[in-house]
Amino acid sequence: MERENYTLVSDFVFQGFSSFHEHKVTLFVVFFALYLLTLAGNVIIVMIITIARHLHTPMYFFLSMLSISETIYTLVIVPRMLYGLIDLSQPISLAGCATQMFFFITLAINNCFLLTAMGYDRYVAICNPLRYTVIMNKSVCAQLVWGACSIGLLVAIIQISSVFRLHFCDREVAHYFCDIRPVMKLSCDDTTIHDIINFIVSSLVIVVPMGLVFVSYILIISAILKIASAEGRKKAFATCVSHLIVVIIHYGCASIAYLKPKSEDTKDQDQLISVTYTVFTPILNPVVYTLRNKEVRDALHHVLAKKNSHLGSSVP
Repeated sequence: MERENYTLVSDFVFQGFSSFHEHKVTLFVVFFALYLLTLAGNVIIVMIITIARHLHTPMYFFLSMLSISETIYTLVIVPRMLYGLIDLSQPISLAGCATQMFFFITLAINNCFLLTAMGYDRYVAICNPLRYTVIMNKSVCAQLVWGACSIGLLVAIIQISSVFRLHFCDREVAHYFCDIRPVMKLSCDDTTIHDIINFIVSSLVIVVPMGLVFVSYILIISAILKIASAEGRKKAFATCVSHLIVVIIHYGCASIAYLKPKSEDTKDQDQLISVTYTVFTPILNPVVYTLRNKEVRDALHHVLAKKNSHLGSSVP
């Protein structure tokens, strides 16, 4: 029980994919391909929204912010994960682990509240269309984005301060990045208070925005059902489907990962869930919003056609 009986560590080694060592080449190729697609998709979304003036609306402003956030989010996690598939023994310092955890928490929470802001935007557009441009002005949009980022930063500071006050006696992290629970399991201190803090914070940053989004959609659906024409109802609902798909998957994965009881933690299950929200979920944003959104598809076709015409005219 005495701390002097332990050897405190100064770095960690990720053991997340050690049980899949014989499949590391396949995993590397799959994850690297998905990573490139995620980066390319999100960059294309931001470029299209920037270039196409008719997409300079609150809905697409939030979408571009989400794409930028998702891009940085994957940069924080995936390159290190890919490197770990090549060299499982490569250590990460405590400072490096704290930095990765800080950006991961900040961006994950930022994404949660950006999705909430997008839900509010859809609520105003459908339930209060005559005052939409007044309510969702540039100042309000900027404040919502800044608020989402500020909440992420504040929570990350609280979580990092809590976790890295602990003393660690084991250096092998049963995960592929510095997530809160796997790191706290390495502590030789009593983590009861830290577990309670983690659960309360996780509940607030997942349940509150998720609740706000679903309340918005209850009001949205109620308003849509009151539209007289079937075509009008279809058009109104179509503007929400893409966002709703991303919301359900995003909050679903986050809830399973961070709101389940600690006693139910299993390495393989945690790994599968983590891969879902760090590798697969980020690619949903560009896929869903480009394949299902006619305005984005049309803008992309217009930009490509314009580029091809310029290339054709430059050829002698």
